[in-house]
Amino acid sequence: MTHSGGHAYLLDNQQPEAGQRFDALSTLFDPTTFRHIERLGIGSGWRCWEVGAGGSSVVSWLARKVGPTGRVLATDIDTSWQTSSPRTPVEVRRHDVGVDDPPAEGFDLVHARLVLVHVPDRERALQSMIRALRPGGRLLIEDADPALQPLLCPDEHGPAQQLANRLRHGFRALLSERGADLSYGRKLPRLLREAGLRQVEADAYFPLTSPACTALETATVEQIRADLVTAGLATDAEIDRHLANVAEGSMDLATSPLISAWGRKA
Repeated sequence: MTHSGGHAYLLDNQQPEAGQRFDALSTLFDPTTFRHIERLGIGSGWRCWEVGAGGSSVVSWLARKVGPTGRVLATDIDTSWQTSSPRTPVEVRRHDVGVDDPPAEGFDLVHARLVLVHVPDRERALQSMIRALRPGGRLLIEDADPALQPLLCPDEHGPAQQLANRLRHGFRALLSERGADLSYGRKLPRLLREAGLRQVEADAYFPLTSPACTALETATVEQIRADLVTAGLATDAEIDRHLANVAEGSMDLATSPLISAWGRKA
């Protein structure tokens, strides 16, 4: 699977660990996402576009909020996460936000989480999402900023934490190589303002340790194991040792800060 620009996407939705990653990301970040969307005023009859859905948790929540008179369009370059037939008001469609024109216009809400950091033509994707909004419609973009906090273990007090941070450094190197912008999150407020949105605000959520952080790390490392070894960034033995350290449950594992930025179309 590739994104626009031909870069193979490091965290392929079709790999067996993808479902575990989706579950962990949902546990970590859904409460933040839902809080922001509630604050934007979502209600019955709203038309919503969930960009790069990559799982069903946000889509299902939106569907409950907009009710039978609303609409939720969920798009992704890979819709294999959709395992059952979507029910009204949900429609699932294959779509590459960095390449394709907006699937429709007149949305009350457009939301993307952990999507644009991986899209080579981020500028086009952002313009596409804004174009899809009705006047007064709301855009909520949530993306990581790994360069803002690059460590897996901010409290690096022993060899297990040092190894964890070295592997995280390798993961970031692979992401950069595939075209990810590791300092994208912090740019969001400026980019939304420059795109003409009004009432732009942003905040950040930064989990330092939780079972979901541990589950996310295990699934991610298993998913990129071959890439780390092939690139000479780690050996299989080091990865096995790190996964065993993670499984012990004695390390505090953080994520990159998730920066949420939102604004309203004029």
